[in-house]
Amino acid sequence: MGNGSSATAGQCGRRRARARRVLRGLRAVSAASLLTVVAAGLAGCAGRAGASSSIQLATAYVPVSQTPGTTVAYVVIRNNGPADRLLAARTSVGGQVAFRVADSPGAPAMHTVTAVPIPAHSTVAMVPDGIHMLLTGVPPLHGGKDITLTLIFAQAGKVSVVAQVTNPQSGGSSYFLN
Repeated sequence: MGNGSSATAGQCGRRRARARRVLRGLRAVSAASLLTVVAAGLAGCAGRAGASSSIQLATAYVPVSQTPGTTVAYVVIRNNGPADRLLAARTSVGGQVAFRVADSPGAPAMHTVTAVPIPAHSTVAMVPDGIHMLLTGVPPLHGGKDITLTLIFAQAGKVSVVAQVTNPQSGGSSYFLN
């Protein structure tokens, strides 16, 4: 992207496989050196995969549904670039995703919004009594399962993260408790 290094899907796959082999053989190497090796091996693949260097997703969490077919999802969004907007989201298990916001800080009443502003150089953390994603029409989800959340931004495009389905009632953790 911009540096003249675009890779084909096959090249990206070979680079990922080579990076995995290198990772297995370099267990004693420091974390900083290891990250450098992986980054060099995957150069040019981020643009093809739809990832954005300005938006990073972390700490994704989906609690086990208490109501059949409905649950929520939370994710931390870090924007290292200009202001953006979260326009849509989808899951690897299907269903529909809506963005919900509290009517006022800490209020139990929620309303749906069509987009979520992501300010420049900021972190937006989705939380139960604030902005979060409402998932409807999803199959039963069980603790310990991983699903993929794909968020679609106005500027950054599609960015995905693996979210763990957890069940705090049975001892499964959530990032709110850790």
